[in-house]
Amino acid sequence: MVKKHNHVGMKTRSLMIPAICLCMLFTVVWSWLDPVAASDQDMVESQQAFGVAYQVLSHPRCLNCHPAGDAPTIRDDSQPHKFNVKRGPEGKGVDPLKCLMCHRDANQPDGPPGVPNWHMPPENMPMVFQGRTSAELCRQLKDPLRNGGRTGEQVIGHIDKDPLVLWGWNPGQGRAVPEMTHEEFSAKMHAWVEKGCACPE
Repeated sequence: MVKKHNHVGMKTRSLMIPAICLCMLFTVVWSWLDPVAASDQDMVESQQAFGVAYQVLSHPRCLNCHPAGDAPTIRDDSQPHKFNVKRGPEGKGVDPLKCLMCHRDANQPDGPPGVPNWHMPPENMPMVFQGRTSAELCRQLKDPLRNGGRTGEQVIGHIDKDPLVLWGWNPGQGRAVPEMTHEEFSAKMHAWVEKGCACPE
């Protein structure tokens, strides 16, 4: 007696085998490229990078030009600026006490510190650092409505090239500098941006 082949069953099985193999391959690749895991890891590394960089952002060299009020502060203990100096609309002081009257293009021996275009952030975008936690400051720095309309890359550009920022590591005799070098600080801020600008919780 000749057995009849179940062609339908054979076709079904022949179609299932490649489908199962494809599914297994997809599972292996997905587990390797797991976007959720990668994203979570990036977020953690971004948060950690900003947490370290915060050591510089909360240093007096930054805080004195990013105060909570409209008057800059001075020295390593953030004393009130003398002569009732104020921020002014453009961050360059108010007549007759404009910043550039005293702060020249370089530090003056036994006198005011200096660098070209010495100024604070303007009134309409004060960029307050003083009193901010790392999480609060992080959210501010990534918010275009509060950071001067900058993207993450532009924030990095400011940190890497702006003479006012670089001055923080060359403030003149008698002024403390951050323990972290500018190169180390820049690397942490780059990592923060490249990993997604995640903020500490």
